[in-house]
Amino acid sequence: MCRNIKTLFNFDPPATHEEIEAAALQYVRKVSGFHEPSKVNEEAFNEATSEVAKATHKLFHALHTSAAPHNREVEAAKAHARAPERFGA
Repeated sequence: MCRNIKTLFNFDPPATHEEIEAAALQYVRKVSGFHEPSKVNEEAFNEATSEVAKATHKLFHALHTSAAPHNREVEAAKAHARAPERFGA
């Protein structure tokens, strides 16, 4: 879907509210096709972002895993190492 939306579940430390809000905003931007909505669409855009963030919080509280939490720095290093292969040097 959108390369800017990162996996947020099962990390230590857990995803912050701000990270979830940012992912929700990216999702709404992607599906709506608007980077910034017009004034007439602003309320619907903001409400959709809020609802996606609430649904994400609800999902995270309902999910269970036996896997050890991922380390953010290790995962970032892996992504950085894969970047030249994915996007060219």
